[in-house]
Amino acid sequence: MTREKRLALAEPLADTDVPVAEAVATTRRAEARTAMALVRGLRDAGVPTRDIVVVARDLDDYEQVLHRAALQYALTPVFWTQLRATRTTPFALIEEVCDILGAEEVGPAALCRPLELRWCPPTASETAWPLRQQTIQTTRNVLPSGKRTLSNWQDIVHTKNDLDERIGTYIEWLTDRSSEPAPATVRTVVGDVVEAYEQYGLPATKDRDDPALLETERDARAVVRMRELVRQLPHKYEERLEEGTAEQTWHDVVELARLIVTQRPGRREHSNARAIDVLEANDIWMLDVPYVIAVGLVDGEWPTETASVLPPELQEAILTGDDAARPLAPSASWTAGRDRDQFDDTLRAARSGLIFTRYTESADGEERRPSPLLEYVDPDIISEEARQHLVSSTCELPSEIREMLSGREVMANE
Repeated sequence: MTREKRLALAEPLADTDVPVAEAVATTRRAEARTAMALVRGLRDAGVPTRDIVVVARDLDDYEQVLHRAALQYALTPVFWTQLRATRTTPFALIEEVCDILGAEEVGPAALCRPLELRWCPPTASETAWPLRQQTIQTTRNVLPSGKRTLSNWQDIVHTKNDLDERIGTYIEWLTDRSSEPAPATVRTVVGDVVEAYEQYGLPATKDRDDPALLETERDARAVVRMRELVRQLPHKYEERLEEGTAEQTWHDVVELARLIVTQRPGRREHSNARAIDVLEANDIWMLDVPYVIAVGLVDGEWPTETASVLPPELQEAILTGDDAARPLAPSASWTAGRDRDQFDDTLRAARSGLIFTRYTESADGEERRPSPLLEYVDPDIISEEARQHLVSSTCELPSEIREMLSGREVMANE
């Protein structure tokens, strides 16, 4: 690698040609409220919804707090995140059912796990299913310990008068489907699980969810993805059996299902033209939006912490190609290359104004320092007094933001 390419990893970013402001709050929750108050203030000032984007490096830690903050200001946010389908309840339910069907013997805890994930029979009724956690816990306490076949469990359930009769319905459903899985069997099993979950499990999620309904939205998106899985899985499984690249086992069914649902779909899985777009930083590339609000500019989050066995002094020597370090290749992660590029994309995306927000204390009260990426820009700092006026019921925009709007009016007149 040439010296020029080495130094490119540490080169400064190009100057942004739009006004830049920075708002600092104490906690992540207060930061999220600040960001959504900015959105509300811009909307009240006449900026169209489509002209505002909120961006975070990673929405995992921001989705919930931003959603709640949006509700405070009567905003509807849409979070453009890739659904982690394998971490959802519907997929976990499919996986647990297949694991039981593929096992020679199972213990009482594993046997009850699909019930805990709100398994329901195809002919369920809303009043009887899904089972309450108290019923499931009682079942686990009544069932004997040790692993057994499904047939053995069926015999035991029939002899236990103190067990809920719905447990017998569940065990019978499993036993009838415990043979080697043919493609048609896979379609029936997975299809029944998903259909019943959509009809009875999803409403149960909504009933226990908080007013933001984030879990319900995630569950609903997962159900949509699982319906697609029901469509694809039997065909792909049959193809693999014919090719000899899969065995006729429930284990291989689960592995194929995991592969299918982890393939990246289109970026946007839902659409609401009246909602505020909240993006992850890897989706900001090539966008052109008048106003960008970037949250989470905290050291360790954007950029994230990177681990290396090499001391910083040696990393610097390798980056500059000094002397004996010249033959060694640097790692882009030493300069937080990906995070830096996404930060650069964020700078380039803003056409009329760019606002950074960050927080200064973790939930445990530990100090959170500003992101070193902020050193690439020279933002106008919004005072705490102005921020307090912003998050009030009036959503009064700070002077730094009003100047961005005046620039917008000049450009509109031109």
